[in-house]
Amino acid sequence: MTKNLQIGDLNPPTRILMGPGPSNVHPRVLRAMSTPLVGHLDPYFLQIMEETQELLRYTFRTKNEYTIPVSGTGSAAMEAAFANVVEPGDTVLVPTNGYFGKRMESMAMRAGGEIVHVDAPWGEPLQVEEVARAFEENSPDVFAFVHAETSTGALQHSVEELTSIAHENEAIVIADTVTSLGGVELEVDKWGIDVAYSGAQKCLSCPPGASPLTLNESALEKIEKRETLCRSWYLDLGLLNGYWGDDRTYHHTAPITSIYAIREALRLVNEEGIENRWERHLRLASALKSGVEAMGIEMNAKEEYWLPSLNAIRVPEGVDDINVVKLLLQKYNLEIARGLGDLSGKIFRVGCMGHSANAHNISYFMMAFGSALQKEGAAIDVKAGLEETYRKLE
Repeated sequence: MTKNLQIGDLNPPTRILMGPGPSNVHPRVLRAMSTPLVGHLDPYFLQIMEETQELLRYTFRTKNEYTIPVSGTGSAAMEAAFANVVEPGDTVLVPTNGYFGKRMESMAMRAGGEIVHVDAPWGEPLQVEEVARAFEENSPDVFAFVHAETSTGALQHSVEELTSIAHENEAIVIADTVTSLGGVELEVDKWGIDVAYSGAQKCLSCPPGASPLTLNESALEKIEKRETLCRSWYLDLGLLNGYWGDDRTYHHTAPITSIYAIREALRLVNEEGIENRWERHLRLASALKSGVEAMGIEMNAKEEYWLPSLNAIRVPEGVDDINVVKLLLQKYNLEIARGLGDLSGKIFRVGCMGHSANAHNISYFMMAFGSALQKEGAAIDVKAGLEETYRKLE
């Protein structure tokens, strides 16, 4: 006999989400998710698909025809990129300067790639000369890099120089834009990026479930010339093109509600204007960064490659980062995150993304963060930090 389970109504707490993702979702996106379902081949939904693709092209700054939301989280879009572009025997150059470079390595390896590395310390970008040297020594077929490294708070600069090196050596470039799309400057076509993937839950402020992916003709040509089938049926871009291309033939049931959501999130990007959105993230994150430094705390990344959408803040001496994160959640309903991998216990990761990126949240974070650090005995100047933040926000 089955036990009668007593399960209450769904009533999650209302948090201020300022970790590395998800960010808070705009009410319009939540409303879009509550609208009626239609079939995934319904004429109405086919129009929604076309609109979503066009909005994605605007946000990616690309004219790529093959621009779609992959069914799944950002990791699904990431795996779609590697599983299709990389085939057994390809040499794949991946970075060592953060947690998500390691994930790139794992996915490329599972696709049959032979892995080589371009090295840089965690918290620093890849250097052009090191990438050039890696190409000379290894002649990779695919070069992958993380544009905005969520684990370190570092933004990859000199992207056009890196892609030029790759193209001079006839390699395909894959860019992780999970923490940059919609939040910091990103120019897929202008910068020569062949494949870019992202997630919905960060700077787009959309629940995860449909994840942006774009490929240019060079990448598609490499995929078409594959001698082996893509190892993933679900993420086979050739098969998916039957649904997202002109034919609209069934492949799998699309996550209809998730596509409603990302379409509305992208409408918000379009209404704000992508350049205005980049400027908003920079302005608000600059206030946070200046306030933190005025308190006497260091950022993990140097000024020239600081990432506005994800602020990696050094844990002050003598402070238990676990206690700070726990206190912020329990007392202030504020979520931030600890460091990953090589930076575990060394940094706090504070997002300034999408709908969460507003003056109220920045001010609230600075007050709560300063209070939590003081409770841990940190030698900081909270008043100076708050004054500097308010000055920047004026």
